[in-house]
Amino acid sequence: MTPSPSSTEAVVREARPADADAVAAFTRDTWGERHADYIPRVFPEWAASDDPDRGTFVATLPPAALAESDVIAGNDAVTGTDGDRTDGDTLVEGDGSGVADSGEPEAVVGCIQGVLLTEWEAWGQGIRVDPAARGFGVGTALSTAALDWARDRGATVCRNMVFSWNVMGLGQSRAVGFEPATEFRFAEPVPDARATDAANESGGAAAGATDEAAGTTGASEPRSVDGPDPNAAWAFWADSDARDHLRGLALDPDESWACSELTRERLATAAAEDRLIAVAGADGEFAGFAVRTRIAGRPAANAESADDDSAESDDDETDDAEPERVAVYGVSAWRDIEAAGVLYNQIAADAADVAADAVRVLIPETVEHVSDTGANRIPVAGEPDFVMSADLTARGAGDGGGDGGTNGANGTNGGL
Repeated sequence: MTPSPSSTEAVVREARPADADAVAAFTRDTWGERHADYIPRVFPEWAASDDPDRGTFVATLPPAALAESDVIAGNDAVTGTDGDRTDGDTLVEGDGSGVADSGEPEAVVGCIQGVLLTEWEAWGQGIRVDPAARGFGVGTALSTAALDWARDRGATVCRNMVFSWNVMGLGQSRAVGFEPATEFRFAEPVPDARATDAANESGGAAAGATDEAAGTTGASEPRSVDGPDPNAAWAFWADSDARDHLRGLALDPDESWACSELTRERLATAAAEDRLIAVAGADGEFAGFAVRTRIAGRPAANAESADDDSAESDDDETDDAEPERVAVYGVSAWRDIEAAGVLYNQIAADAADVAADAVRVLIPETVEHVSDTGANRIPVAGEPDFVMSADLTARGAGDGGGDGGTNGANGTNGGL
Protein backbone atom coordinates (compact mmCIF):
# COMPACT_ATOMS: atom_id res chain seq x y z
CA MET A 1 0.00 0.00 0.00
CA THR A 2 1.00 3.63 -0.41
CA PRO A 3 2.26 5.07 2.89
CA SER A 4 -0.18 7.38 4.64
CA PRO A 5 0.90 10.95 5.30
CA SER A 6 1.80 11.45 8.93
CA SER A 7 3.50 13.94 11.15
CA THR A 8 6.74 12.95 9.43
CA GLU A 9 8.05 15.91 7.45
CA ALA A 10 10.68 15.95 4.75
CA VAL A 11 13.94 17.64 5.71
CA VAL A 12 15.83 19.39 2.91
CA ARG A 13 19.62 19.60 2.92
CA GLU A 14 22.39 20.41 0.46
CA ALA A 15 23.05 17.65 -2.03
CA ARG A 16 26.17 15.49 -1.81
CA PRO A 17 27.86 13.35 -4.47
CA ALA A 18 26.91 10.31 -2.39
CA ASP A 19 23.24 11.05 -3.13
CA ALA A 20 23.63 10.39 -6.86
CA ASP A 21 22.61 6.72 -6.89
CA ALA A 22 19.56 7.43 -4.76
CA VAL A 23 18.43 10.24 -7.05
CA ALA A 24 19.00 8.06 -10.11
CA ALA A 25 16.80 5.36 -8.59
CA PHE A 26 13.67 7.52 -8.68
CA THR A 27 14.42 9.57 -11.82
CA ARG A 28 15.11 6.79 -14.34
CA ASP A 29 11.46 6.66 -15.36
CA THR A 30 10.36 10.25 -14.72
CA TRP A 31 8.50 10.74 -17.99
CA GLY A 32 7.54 7.13 -18.63
CA GLU A 33 7.55 6.35 -22.34
CA ARG A 34 7.65 10.03 -23.35
CA HIS A 35 11.34 10.69 -22.72
CA ALA A 36 14.37 9.67 -20.72
CA ASP A 37 15.31 12.00 -17.86
CA TYR A 38 18.55 13.98 -17.87
CA ILE A 39 18.79 14.16 -14.06
CA PRO A 40 20.65 10.85 -13.50
CA ARG A 41 23.35 12.10 -15.87
CA VAL A 42 23.82 15.62 -14.53
CA PHE A 43 23.10 15.24 -10.82
CA PRO A 44 26.60 14.02 -9.85
CA GLU A 45 28.09 17.19 -11.35
CA TRP A 46 25.42 19.34 -9.72
CA ALA A 47 26.10 17.83 -6.32
CA ALA A 48 29.87 18.17 -6.64
CA SER A 49 29.78 21.82 -7.74
CA ASP A 50 30.98 24.47 -5.29
CA ASP A 51 29.68 27.34 -7.46
CA PRO A 52 28.24 29.97 -5.09
CA ASP A 53 25.70 30.97 -7.73
CA ARG A 54 23.95 27.62 -7.74
CA GLY A 55 22.52 25.47 -4.97
CA THR A 56 21.46 21.83 -5.29
CA PHE A 57 19.25 20.31 -2.62
CA VAL A 58 17.70 16.96 -1.75
CA ALA A 59 14.74 16.10 0.46
CA THR A 60 15.12 13.32 3.02
CA LEU A 61 12.70 11.11 4.95
CA PRO A 62 13.16 8.34 7.54
CA PRO A 63 13.45 4.92 5.85
CA ALA A 64 10.33 3.74 7.69
CA ALA A 65 8.23 6.28 5.80
CA LEU A 66 8.76 4.32 2.57
CA ALA A 67 8.73 0.83 4.05
CA GLU A 68 5.34 -0.20 2.62
CA SER A 69 5.37 1.78 -0.61
CA ASP A 70 3.63 0.19 -3.59
CA VAL A 71 6.14 1.96 -5.83
CA ILE A 72 9.04 0.09 -4.26
CA ALA A 73 7.05 -3.12 -4.58
CA GLY A 74 6.72 -2.40 -8.30
CA ASN A 75 2.94 -2.52 -8.59
CA ASP A 76 1.90 1.13 -8.55
CA ALA A 77 -0.71 1.64 -11.26
CA VAL A 78 -0.56 5.43 -10.99
CA THR A 79 3.09 5.83 -11.86
CA GLY A 80 3.32 2.81 -14.11
CA THR A 81 6.40 1.55 -12.28
CA ASP A 82 7.60 -1.61 -13.96
CA GLY A 83 9.25 -3.24 -10.96
CA ASP A 84 12.82 -1.95 -11.37
CA ARG A 85 12.79 -0.36 -7.90
CA THR A 86 14.31 -2.23 -4.97
CA ASP A 87 13.91 -1.86 -1.24
CA GLY A 88 16.45 0.61 0.09
CA ASP A 89 17.49 1.95 -3.31
CA THR A 90 17.28 5.55 -2.08
CA LEU A 91 18.98 5.07 1.29
CA VAL A 92 22.17 6.96 2.12
CA GLU A 93 24.15 7.54 5.28
CA GLY A 94 23.05 10.71 7.01
CA ASP A 95 25.47 13.42 8.07
CA GLY A 96 23.20 15.18 10.53
CA SER A 97 21.98 17.87 8.11
CA GLY A 98 19.04 15.82 6.84
CA VAL A 99 16.36 13.90 8.68
CA ALA A 100 18.80 11.37 10.17
CA ASP A 101 21.60 11.73 12.69
CA SER A 102 25.14 11.39 11.44
CA GLY A 103 25.88 7.79 10.51
CA GLU A 104 22.22 6.75 10.45
CA PRO A 105 20.31 5.89 7.25
CA GLU A 106 17.92 8.29 5.55
CA ALA A 107 15.98 8.11 2.29
CA VAL A 108 16.67 10.69 -0.42
CA VAL A 109 13.25 11.35 -1.93
CA GLY A 110 13.57 14.50 -4.02
CA CYS A 111 15.93 16.99 -5.62
CA ILE A 112 15.99 20.53 -6.98
CA GLN A 113 18.54 23.10 -8.13
CA GLY A 114 18.48 26.88 -7.89
CA VAL A 115 20.70 29.08 -10.07
CA LEU A 116 21.42 32.80 -9.74
CA LEU A 117 21.35 34.11 -13.33
CA THR A 118 21.85 37.81 -12.59
CA GLU A 119 22.02 39.96 -9.49
CA TRP A 120 18.24 39.86 -9.25
CA GLU A 121 17.06 36.87 -11.32
CA ALA A 122 17.08 33.26 -10.13
CA TRP A 123 16.06 30.06 -11.87
CA GLY A 124 14.64 26.84 -10.43
CA GLN A 125 15.14 23.57 -12.27
CA GLY A 126 15.29 19.82 -12.02
CA ILE A 127 12.69 19.34 -9.30
CA ARG A 128 11.88 15.66 -8.88
CA VAL A 129 9.95 13.78 -6.18
CA ASP A 130 10.13 10.04 -5.57
CA PRO A 131 6.64 8.62 -6.24
CA ALA A 132 7.15 6.50 -3.12
CA ALA A 133 7.17 9.70 -1.04
CA ARG A 134 3.79 11.11 -2.04
CA GLY A 135 1.91 12.73 0.79
CA PHE A 136 4.87 14.01 2.79
CA GLY A 137 5.06 17.54 1.36
CA VAL A 138 8.31 16.85 -0.46
CA GLY A 139 7.58 19.10 -3.44
CA THR A 140 6.70 22.03 -1.22
CA ALA A 141 9.77 21.53 0.97
CA LEU A 142 12.08 21.47 -2.05
CA SER A 143 10.49 24.52 -3.68
CA THR A 144 10.61 26.47 -0.43
CA ALA A 145 14.30 25.65 0.03
CA ALA A 146 15.16 26.79 -3.50
CA LEU A 147 13.16 30.01 -3.20
CA ASP A 148 14.70 30.79 0.20
CA TRP A 149 18.16 30.14 -1.24
CA ALA A 150 17.48 32.56 -4.11
CA ARG A 151 16.03 35.21 -1.82
CA ASP A 152 19.04 34.99 0.50
CA ARG A 153 21.30 35.76 -2.46
CA GLY A 154 19.48 38.94 -3.34
CA ALA A 155 17.21 37.68 -6.12
CA THR A 156 13.84 39.39 -6.35
CA VAL A 157 12.34 36.94 -8.83
CA CYS A 158 12.69 33.21 -9.45
CA ARG A 159 11.42 31.60 -12.62
CA ASN A 160 11.04 28.05 -13.82
CA MET A 161 9.96 26.25 -16.97
CA VAL A 162 7.33 23.52 -17.18
CA PHE A 163 6.20 21.38 -20.11
CA SER A 164 2.77 22.50 -21.28
CA TRP A 165 1.45 18.95 -20.87
CA ASN A 166 2.72 18.67 -17.28
CA VAL A 167 -0.49 19.79 -15.59
CA MET A 168 0.49 18.50 -12.14
CA GLY A 169 3.85 20.25 -12.35
CA LEU A 170 2.11 23.48 -13.30
CA GLY A 171 -0.25 23.08 -10.37
CA GLN A 172 2.62 22.45 -7.95
CA SER A 173 4.38 25.59 -9.18
CA ARG A 174 1.24 27.66 -8.61
CA ALA A 175 0.79 26.18 -5.15
CA VAL A 176 4.22 27.33 -3.97
CA GLY A 177 3.97 30.88 -5.27
CA PHE A 178 4.77 30.83 -9.00
CA GLU A 179 2.50 32.75 -11.35
CA PRO A 180 2.13 32.43 -15.15
CA ALA A 181 4.72 34.49 -17.01
CA THR A 182 4.88 33.49 -20.67
CA GLU A 183 4.93 30.64 -23.14
CA PHE A 184 7.07 29.96 -26.17
CA ARG A 185 7.72 27.34 -28.79
CA PHE A 186 10.78 26.32 -30.76
CA ALA A 187 10.93 26.77 -34.52
CA GLU A 188 13.24 24.30 -36.24
CA PRO A 189 14.63 25.54 -39.57
CA VAL A 190 17.16 23.33 -41.32
CA PRO A 191 20.77 24.56 -41.56
CA ASP A 192 21.40 25.67 -45.15
CA ALA A 193 24.45 27.62 -46.32
CA ARG A 194 22.55 28.85 -49.41
CA ALA A 195 19.47 30.05 -47.56
CA THR A 196 20.36 33.76 -47.38
CA ASP A 197 20.92 34.03 -51.13
CA ALA A 198 17.70 32.12 -51.76
CA ALA A 199 15.72 34.52 -49.59
CA ASN A 200 17.17 37.64 -51.18
CA GLU A 201 16.50 36.28 -54.65
CA SER A 202 12.91 35.31 -53.76
CA GLY A 203 12.02 38.75 -52.46
CA GLY A 204 11.94 38.08 -48.77
CA ALA A 205 10.29 34.75 -48.01
CA ALA A 206 12.02 31.70 -46.69
CA ALA A 207 13.34 29.26 -49.24
CA GLY A 208 10.53 26.84 -50.06
CA ALA A 209 7.80 29.14 -48.71
CA THR A 210 4.31 29.24 -50.15
CA ASP A 211 3.48 31.65 -52.96
CA GLU A 212 1.37 33.66 -50.54
CA ALA A 213 4.30 34.00 -48.15
CA ALA A 214 6.75 34.84 -50.92
CA GLY A 215 4.70 37.69 -52.36
CA THR A 216 6.35 39.85 -54.99
CA THR A 217 9.71 41.53 -54.92
CA GLY A 218 9.55 45.27 -54.26
CA ALA A 219 11.41 48.16 -52.75
CA SER A 220 10.01 47.44 -49.31
CA GLU A 221 10.98 43.76 -49.25
CA PRO A 222 13.24 42.90 -46.29
CA ARG A 223 16.88 42.00 -46.79
CA SER A 224 19.65 40.65 -44.61
CA VAL A 225 21.77 43.16 -42.70
CA ASP A 226 25.56 43.06 -42.50
CA GLY A 227 27.00 44.22 -39.20
CA PRO A 228 23.65 44.89 -37.50
CA ASP A 229 23.43 47.70 -34.96
CA PRO A 230 22.58 46.32 -31.50
CA ASN A 231 20.96 49.62 -30.55
CA ALA A 232 18.61 49.32 -33.50
CA ALA A 233 17.84 45.76 -32.44
CA TRP A 234 17.14 46.96 -28.91
CA ALA A 235 14.79 49.70 -30.12
CA PHE A 236 12.94 47.17 -32.27
CA TRP A 237 12.71 44.71 -29.37
CA ALA A 238 11.48 47.33 -26.91
CA ASP A 239 8.50 48.14 -29.12
CA SER A 240 7.73 44.63 -30.37
CA ASP A 241 4.82 42.30 -29.74
CA ALA A 242 7.40 39.57 -29.15
CA ARG A 243 8.85 41.40 -26.17
CA ASP A 244 5.40 42.05 -24.75
CA HIS A 245 4.40 38.39 -24.99
CA LEU A 246 7.72 37.06 -23.69
CA ARG A 247 7.74 39.59 -20.84
CA GLY A 248 11.18 40.73 -22.00
CA LEU A 249 12.69 37.26 -21.56
CA ALA A 250 15.10 35.30 -23.73
CA LEU A 251 17.19 32.19 -23.22
CA ASP A 252 19.98 32.96 -20.78
CA PRO A 253 23.45 33.16 -22.36
CA ASP A 254 25.17 31.21 -19.58
CA GLU A 255 22.68 28.76 -18.06
CA SER A 256 21.34 26.30 -20.58
CA TRP A 257 17.57 26.08 -20.77
CA ALA A 258 16.91 29.04 -18.50
CA CYS A 259 15.30 32.38 -19.30
CA SER A 260 16.41 35.81 -18.12
CA GLU A 261 15.75 39.39 -19.17
CA LEU A 262 17.20 40.38 -22.55
CA THR A 263 19.28 43.54 -22.17
CA ARG A 264 20.88 46.06 -24.50
CA GLU A 265 24.27 44.89 -23.24
CA ARG A 266 23.53 41.30 -24.23
CA LEU A 267 22.62 42.44 -27.73
CA ALA A 268 25.85 44.45 -27.94
CA THR A 269 27.86 41.40 -26.87
CA ALA A 270 26.07 39.26 -29.45
CA ALA A 271 26.83 41.80 -32.18
CA ALA A 272 30.50 41.96 -31.19
CA GLU A 273 30.70 38.17 -31.33
CA ASP A 274 28.89 37.97 -34.69
CA ARG A 275 25.87 36.25 -33.13
CA LEU A 276 23.30 38.98 -33.83
CA ILE A 277 21.30 38.38 -37.01
CA ALA A 278 19.06 41.09 -38.43
CA VAL A 279 16.86 41.98 -41.38
CA ALA A 280 15.77 45.36 -42.71
CA GLY A 281 13.68 46.80 -45.51
CA ALA A 282 15.28 48.23 -48.64
CA ASP A 283 14.95 51.66 -47.05
CA GLY A 284 16.99 50.48 -44.07
CA GLU A 285 14.11 50.26 -41.61
CA PHE A 286 14.84 47.56 -39.04
CA ALA A 287 12.50 44.59 -39.57
CA GLY A 288 13.62 41.81 -37.24
CA PHE A 289 16.45 40.03 -35.46
CA ALA A 290 17.56 36.87 -33.70
CA VAL A 291 20.46 36.04 -31.40
CA ARG A 292 22.47 32.82 -31.51
CA THR A 293 22.73 32.03 -27.82
CA ARG A 294 24.88 28.93 -27.91
CA ILE A 295 25.95 25.82 -29.74
CA ALA A 296 24.80 22.81 -27.75
CA GLY A 297 25.86 19.22 -28.12
CA ARG A 298 22.75 17.08 -27.80
CA PRO A 299 23.83 13.73 -26.32
CA ALA A 300 23.16 10.27 -27.63
CA ALA A 301 20.99 7.76 -25.83
CA ASN A 302 22.40 6.65 -22.48
CA ALA A 303 25.26 9.12 -22.75
CA GLU A 304 27.64 9.03 -19.81
CA SER A 305 28.70 12.63 -20.24
CA ALA A 306 28.16 15.67 -22.41
CA ASP A 307 29.77 18.92 -23.41
CA ASP A 308 29.51 21.83 -20.99
CA ASP A 309 26.88 23.51 -23.12
CA SER A 310 24.66 20.42 -23.03
CA ALA A 311 24.64 19.82 -19.31
CA GLU A 312 20.91 19.24 -19.37
CA SER A 313 19.93 17.57 -22.66
CA ASP A 314 17.58 18.86 -25.35
CA ASP A 315 14.31 20.76 -25.30
CA ASP A 316 12.35 17.74 -24.14
CA GLU A 317 14.79 16.79 -21.38
CA THR A 318 15.69 13.63 -23.23
CA ASP A 319 18.75 11.53 -23.79
CA ASP A 320 17.12 9.54 -26.61
CA ALA A 321 18.27 11.55 -29.66
CA GLU A 322 21.20 10.92 -31.93
CA PRO A 323 24.30 13.02 -31.16
CA GLU A 324 24.14 16.32 -32.97
CA ARG A 325 25.36 19.88 -32.82
CA VAL A 326 22.43 22.21 -32.17
CA ALA A 327 22.50 25.95 -32.86
CA VAL A 328 20.22 27.59 -30.31
CA TYR A 329 18.74 31.03 -31.02
CA GLY A 330 17.37 32.23 -27.72
CA VAL A 331 15.27 35.14 -28.95
CA SER A 332 13.67 36.26 -32.19
CA ALA A 333 11.32 39.02 -33.32
CA TRP A 334 10.17 40.24 -36.71
CA ARG A 335 7.94 42.84 -38.35
CA ASP A 336 5.81 40.70 -40.64
CA ILE A 337 5.60 37.41 -42.49
CA GLU A 338 8.12 38.48 -45.15
CA ALA A 339 10.66 39.60 -42.57
CA ALA A 340 10.18 36.28 -40.80
CA GLY A 341 11.08 34.46 -44.01
CA VAL A 342 14.32 36.35 -44.51
CA LEU A 343 15.21 36.01 -40.84
CA TYR A 344 14.69 32.25 -40.88
CA ASN A 345 16.88 31.98 -43.96
CA GLN A 346 19.61 33.97 -42.29
CA ILE A 347 19.34 31.73 -39.26
CA ALA A 348 19.58 28.65 -41.49
CA ALA A 349 22.70 30.05 -43.16
CA ASP A 350 24.25 31.08 -39.84
CA ALA A 351 23.63 27.61 -38.41
CA ALA A 352 25.30 26.02 -41.42
CA ASP A 353 28.24 28.40 -41.00
CA VAL A 354 28.83 27.12 -37.45
CA ALA A 355 28.48 23.50 -38.62
CA ALA A 356 25.22 22.88 -36.78
CA ASP A 357 23.21 19.76 -37.51
CA ALA A 358 19.97 21.17 -36.13
CA VAL A 359 18.44 24.48 -35.08
CA ARG A 360 16.20 25.68 -32.27
CA VAL A 361 14.73 29.20 -32.47
CA LEU A 362 12.70 30.50 -29.53
CA ILE A 363 9.54 32.19 -30.79
CA PRO A 364 6.59 33.61 -28.85
CA GLU A 365 3.67 31.20 -28.58
CA THR A 366 1.16 33.41 -30.38
CA VAL A 367 -1.06 32.75 -33.38
CA GLU A 368 0.80 35.42 -35.34
CA HIS A 369 4.32 34.17 -34.70
CA VAL A 370 3.52 30.49 -35.12
CA SER A 371 1.48 31.08 -38.30
CA ASP A 372 4.19 33.36 -39.75
CA THR A 373 6.58 30.48 -39.14
CA GLY A 374 4.26 27.93 -40.70
CA ALA A 375 3.61 30.11 -43.75
CA ASN A 376 7.35 30.08 -44.37
CA ARG A 377 7.32 26.27 -44.14
CA ILE A 378 9.48 26.19 -41.04
CA PRO A 379 8.78 23.22 -38.75
CA VAL A 380 7.96 23.89 -35.11
CA ALA A 381 8.09 21.80 -31.95
CA GLY A 382 4.94 19.86 -31.23
CA GLU A 383 4.22 21.54 -27.90
CA PRO A 384 4.99 24.88 -26.23
CA ASP A 385 6.77 25.41 -22.94
CA PHE A 386 5.51 27.55 -20.07
CA VAL A 387 7.62 29.93 -17.99
CA MET A 388 6.42 30.76 -14.49
CA SER A 389 7.63 33.43 -12.09
CA ALA A 390 7.71 33.81 -8.30
CA ASP A 391 7.99 37.26 -6.72
CA LEU A 392 10.59 36.82 -3.99
CA THR A 393 9.68 40.13 -2.39
CA ALA A 394 6.31 38.58 -1.49
CA ARG A 395 6.47 36.72 1.78
CA GLY A 396 4.07 34.03 0.56
CA ALA A 397 6.40 32.68 -2.12
CA GLY A 398 7.32 29.12 -1.20
CA ASP A 399 4.39 28.47 1.13
CA GLY A 400 1.57 26.02 0.61
CA GLY A 401 1.15 23.27 -1.93
CA GLY A 402 1.85 19.57 -1.80
CA ASP A 403 3.85 17.04 -3.75
CA GLY A 404 2.73 17.90 -7.27
CA GLY A 405 1.60 14.35 -7.91
CA THR A 406 3.85 11.63 -9.27
CA ASN A 407 7.53 11.84 -10.09
CA GLY A 408 6.96 12.71 -13.72
CA ALA A 409 4.23 15.22 -13.01
CA ASN A 410 6.48 17.08 -10.62
CA GLY A 411 9.35 17.67 -13.03
CA THR A 412 10.21 20.99 -14.60
CA ASN A 413 12.11 21.46 -17.79
CA GLY A 414 15.80 21.73 -17.81
CA GLY A 415 18.63 22.43 -20.33
CA LEU A 416 19.72 22.22 -23.82
